[in-house]
Order: sequence, then structure tokens, then C-alpha cells
Amino acid sequence: MQYIENLVAYGNPNVTANHSSTLEITTDSYLTPSGDCIVGISSNRSPSIFSNDFIAACQTNTAKITAKLSVGSHEQYIFGCGHPDLTFKSTNSAVIRTSSYVDDRTIMINSDTAAKNLNRNIISLLQNGNKISVRLTVL
Repeated sequence: MQYIENLVAYGNPNVTANHSSTLEITTDSYLTPSGDCIVGISSNRSPSIFSNDFIAACQTNTAKITAKLSVGSHEQYIFGCGHPDLTFKSTNSAVIRTSSYVDDRTIMINSDTAAKNLNRNIISLLQNGNKISVRLTVL
């Protein structure tokens, strides 16, 4: 069975996407230059309101999670894993990690992509405030 969650957020002139191990979407309406992992602000959803079925499917050692990022005509896929310790309790941040570190903001671990690995065309569009759609799918 496949479970899906969708987020919509927006870029900001301060999007640099230089972080080497994380990528974040936040419900916060601002971004400072130090937020080098944040690629989307003013998200319409946070992990705390994801469906129970989606969360349960992610909370296994065998869960495979895909994030499809869409900005304008550009798309990029990120592949990672779930973990039993994922809580999805954060009310403002959804973080994808290349490491196995888990906290309340983590929605995916051992991903193949961090902010610095994103297509630079996507980053340019985000720096101009374009919308980013994130489709999370867990198998």
C-alpha cells in the first residue's frame, strides 16, 4: 500500500540551499541567511498533521520514502528511509536528513539528497519566491 502527504511552501530571497546533510520545509513565514537548509517557508502543512496511516507506514525499518519536489517546470526526486523513532510531532518543520539522526522534525533519514544537492535551477526559482510542492510517498 502507498501513503501520500503533500506540502506547499514558497521560496525566499534568502534560500541558499548550501547545507550538506539536511533539507527543510517550514511553516515559518521568514527565512534568515543562516537557514541554509531551508528551501521552503510558509508551508501549508507540518508533520504533526500528517495522517496516522502515513506516519505508521514511515515508522518501520523497511519503509522507503520518496519526496518529489516540484518548482515551476522543474522536478527533483529524493529517496530515503523511515525509522521506528520518527514521531512527526513538529508543528513547524519537516526535515529530510542524509544521516540517521532522528528528532521530532525528521520526516526521512538516510536520504540521497541534502539542500546543497538540489538542482540550482530549482534554487534560482525559489530565490524568486516561487511555490514549491512536495509530494511525500511511503511504500
